Amino acid sequence: MPIPGVTLFKVPVAIPAEMESAVAALRDSRGKMECLVRAYQLLTKKYRGYRLRTYTRILDALCSDLREIWRGSGFLHYTTLNYLLKILLVKSGHFRDEDIKFRWTFVWLISPHQYAKVRFAKGQWVAVDLFGRAFGIPFGNYAHGIHSGSLRAKGA
Repeated sequence: MPIPGVTLFKVPVAIPAEMESAVAALRDSRGKMECLVRAYQLLTKKYRGYRLRTYTRILDALCSDLREIWRGSGFLHYTTLNYLLKILLVKSGHFRDEDIKFRWTFVWLISPHQYAKVRFAKGQWVAVDLFGRAFGIPFGNYAHGIHSGSLRAKGA
């Protein structure tokens, strides 16, 4: 079974119309960094991470229906968030598939965590942790080890 961001990495040819309108807005960006920041803001406004729900809603990670995922809001697994980021960036035309890499780390030294590294210029990469945003991890950084943000999500 394909799992977004774990076994499902390819950007689909067709995406839901609602998602296409977000992509159209990103196409108007003046460059890669502006596009990336706008995609980050869009996704962190619509979705968020919850540490406990990562475990209590583990089966949600198996959902690969983009229409169903995009229509929702609130909690998403970090793998799904990163997959959505990759789709938005590549479909915007500002990025190529190889400009977005998924990386694994450990939060609190025991819990696996995925974030994205995005190339925005030749030889320049930025870490993007959409899931960690809810815990105070800023754009350009990622949760790892004991550097994992606050214990409770903002607004939780």
